[in-house]
Amino acid sequence: MTDHQTTARRFPASRWRRLRSLRVRLIAVFAAVALLAAVSASGIAYWLNRDAVLKRAQDTALNDFRVSLSRNVSELPLNAGCPELAALASNVASSGLNYDVVVIDPAHPECPSASSDPTHFTLADVPTALQSTVAKPREVTENNPYPYHLYWQRQNLEGRPFLIGGTKVVPNGPTAYMFKSLENERADLNTLGWSLAVATLLALIGSALLAQAASATVLRPVKRLGDAARRLGEGHLDTRLEVEGSDELADLARTFNLAAESLHEQVEELSAREAQSRRFVADMSHELRTPLTAMTAVTDILEDEAESLDPMIEPAVRLVVSETRRLSDLVENLMEVTRFDAGTAKLVADEVDIADLIMSCIDGRAWYDAVELDAPRGILAVVDPRRLDVVFANLIGNALKHGGSPVRVRVRQTADSVVVEVSDSGPGIPEDVLPHVFDRFYKADRGRARSEGSGLGLSIAMANAQIHGGTITAANGEVGAVFTLTLPSAPPPPPAAGGAERGPARDAAQDKDAT
Repeated sequence: MTDHQTTARRFPASRWRRLRSLRVRLIAVFAAVALLAAVSASGIAYWLNRDAVLKRAQDTALNDFRVSLSRNVSELPLNAGCPELAALASNVASSGLNYDVVVIDPAHPECPSASSDPTHFTLADVPTALQSTVAKPREVTENNPYPYHLYWQRQNLEGRPFLIGGTKVVPNGPTAYMFKSLENERADLNTLGWSLAVATLLALIGSALLAQAASATVLRPVKRLGDAARRLGEGHLDTRLEVEGSDELADLARTFNLAAESLHEQVEELSAREAQSRRFVADMSHELRTPLTAMTAVTDILEDEAESLDPMIEPAVRLVVSETRRLSDLVENLMEVTRFDAGTAKLVADEVDIADLIMSCIDGRAWYDAVELDAPRGILAVVDPRRLDVVFANLIGNALKHGGSPVRVRVRQTADSVVVEVSDSGPGIPEDVLPHVFDRFYKADRGRARSEGSGLGLSIAMANAQIHGGTITAANGEVGAVFTLTLPSAPPPPPAAGGAERGPARDAAQDKDAT
């Protein structure tokens, strides 16, 4: 398993959706902006205060060191030895600012340095760079009247911060270095840093609360809009939003209401047109049944007398007979389709043996020589026998017509359904035709526009399967096409809307022009 798969398993889709929600992203943006602003402000405030604190401590200590050194160096005798230099260091360091002093005099090599606290500070503690800078004279000019100046450097000694300053007493005096501890300043800066960190944390918490409040204000109308869109998608076309204010969200609500109103009007118009079309087809079919009944009776008589007619007239008579029956079958199919579209198709369900029902369908159409049946008895299901007979007649009849015998019908039972497979020995169904075999009036070969089928048989079979709570799938097997009917064993729920239907679906539904 890859790392990506492991991560996906640890974080389910619902958690990812919550992390990607607009509320979380809004809070995250507020928090990020607040954190950036607080960190920036705290950082700038810290550095400004740090420079101010260190500069104040530094200027105070260096000025005091310069004044104290100038005042006490005048008392240093000529050819002063180590005791006098040590006394000078102690006197300069006794100014009250708690710094220590190291004094060196190159004129007395026997006394390399004298310190006010020799146990802690010696010349070795002075940075080499500072020593070389202090000892190096500068050119005396109009802008620089003195060759030596006071220099300083901040340095950590044994982990403690110190300000180290140094200067040479002109013209031939000693060199003095000051060690001023910055522990107090560091403690103050640490306190300031912790205060700014707490302020940053409080700003982050405040921004999160503000983002929560802002998201509730902004997302509440968005949530109402999402709920309204969901209800609209579920078919509640009278859904409208209450418009409040004149901001962008109010404009969005107005736009949604206008769109919903327009959609409502269009759906009502389309529904009215669809109802008119259904009524037209139903009325036309009913109106055609009366003359067709008379025509069918006449054609039956003509068919019985066809052999005694003039041989020149017999083909025309047989053509009229076949076309009349085809027209009658088409009218019956249209009436059946109209019932399904209008929601008036109704099940008359009963518990039957599927094997017996298939045998009855095969025997009634004299297909027993061309069909191989593998259907054990005892597989029961609650179905409408007449409608299921239409389904079997369509599937088996189309397999015989377009696939060729032998046609194999296999019945098996699963835990909660009955599966009937009808396979033929033909060339199969083209891949571009498979998605359309259950479409109404679809014919794979447009050149067969006058074929016996109308293209309604499989769509009616699918509708009959669906009204049972099942379905039909079409695929290509190793040899020929395979149609699979799946029906639930339990009785289907009653339809939401329905009514009594009149007239059975005729065997003319046995059509598979799509294949």
